[in-house]
Amino acid sequence: MNYKFWQRKKDAPKKKKTKTREWVDAIVFAVVAATIIRVFFIEAYTIPSGSMERSLLIGDFLFVSKVNYGARIPMTPVAFPFAHHTMPLTTSTKAYWDGVQWKYHRLPGLSKIKRNDVVVFNFPEGDTVAVENQAASYYELVRGMGREQVRSTYHIVDRPVDKRENFIKRCIGIPGDVISMSNGIASVNGKAEPLKNTGMMPYRIEFKTMDFNYAALDEFNLNLGGTPAVAANTYIIDASSEIADKLKTFDFVKSVTLSPDPAGAVPGGVFPNDPNRVWNRDNFGPVKIPSKGWTVQIDSNTMPLYYRAIRTYEGNKVEQKAGVWYINDKVATSYTFKMDYYWMMGDNRHNSADSRYWGFVPEDHIVGKALFVWMSWDSTASFLHKIRWSRLFMGIH
Repeated sequence: MNYKFWQRKKDAPKKKKTKTREWVDAIVFAVVAATIIRVFFIEAYTIPSGSMERSLLIGDFLFVSKVNYGARIPMTPVAFPFAHHTMPLTTSTKAYWDGVQWKYHRLPGLSKIKRNDVVVFNFPEGDTVAVENQAASYYELVRGMGREQVRSTYHIVDRPVDKRENFIKRCIGIPGDVISMSNGIASVNGKAEPLKNTGMMPYRIEFKTMDFNYAALDEFNLNLGGTPAVAANTYIIDASSEIADKLKTFDFVKSVTLSPDPAGAVPGGVFPNDPNRVWNRDNFGPVKIPSKGWTVQIDSNTMPLYYRAIRTYEGNKVEQKAGVWYINDKVATSYTFKMDYYWMMGDNRHNSADSRYWGFVPEDHIVGKALFVWMSWDSTASFLHKIRWSRLFMGIH
């Protein structure tokens, strides 16, 4: 027997690969190389909704860096290449096998997440999904319909952390920050943080007369014709602070004022869905964002805020018996967090599902940092103007 069969004889002829074998090798190499780049370096994403307008527009294609915050090691390693959670052309066929699950680990990054970074992350409430109604949060459906009704109406699937829907928002608060919002203005650690010129909020615009050249408003895309008046010559329209300031300079505009929801007008519907907290999307808080190593005292006031983080995100068994809280079957009066958390919000404040509705984003849900727009496609424009040339290779700030 030849015990050195792996050694090629010098005079042995080299076997030529077939065309089929060459194609297979090339495809396998390309898939492996592209997967490594997507997982550890950079990945392309597209903007499907207007929640980040006017910073990011529907039809923007952008690159997201995995290096800045450190690449996350795949938690569900067995998956179909280039598919996220569902196979192409299907609505419920999994593109992964969750029989193998790895613990959360992240490679060293270039920096930590900073306030106002635009971040891509996995949707925290995306662990459970109603397949036929994926636009709505499963937990929102349960609050409205009841758990049994939801499960009898829809096909329900569970998804691991790295296979949940990808969201993109702006990081408003980092671990340890105290977040609040009053009359549409967010505050971080007691300091007001008004929206930059790229952000959108509803403004009440009152015109002196409607007898003016509407073309003067074309550059602002205000769509006055499709917006009903709320009073004589008065409209409420989403705009940025920059647009509001420009409108005030027109001689046919009487006034332009910010028009947020009044405090207490819409109880419920926002995080943490606590009947004792009459909050709404423009008035809430204060809320302290958990940080790794921070210990919170457990009581009836704090548990509505931190229950999901302690139970779902950090994997503990949490129960309340006779008014006493138990964590992992032990009486608990405090809890020390194992991960950092973040508070994410969309720049288009009245058209964004964000932390105001589902709370904190755990660090193991972070995907990467949005870097720049490499293509922008306006599907509503004419053929010659579909590409937004001014946005190509635009940095994201």
